[in-house]
Amino acid sequence: MITSLHLPYPPSVNHYWGQAGKQKFIGKKGKEFRMAVSEVCIDMELSTLDGRLAVHVAIWPPDNRKRDVDNVLKPLLDAMEHAGVYENDSQIDELHIIRRPPMRGGSCSVLVLSI
Repeated sequence: MITSLHLPYPPSVNHYWGQAGKQKFIGKKGKEFRMAVSEVCIDMELSTLDGRLAVHVAIWPPDNRKRDVDNVLKPLLDAMEHAGVYENDSQIDELHIIRRPPMRGGSCSVLVLSI
């Protein structure tokens, strides 16, 4: 089974989480991204994937600023789990990410494959 998602550009892990004292929580940008991913998945009427998975991610950053590609993975994978794409991101055995040229507003494409 292959699931293909077209999503907004994820916030970096630095903007996904907030912190008050010792307590960490999902910040405003994180909540907005989670909601956007959930809406895409609801519109697609996806069933939750089980078993072992491979995930292929292509990102189009919103601008030319220097960015670490791995900073968008945790927010992206957590939001897809929250949206019910899979039960838990521990199901992922293979993970690929590629950065594409910047695109106005940014974008993200994800393929999730059962392996």
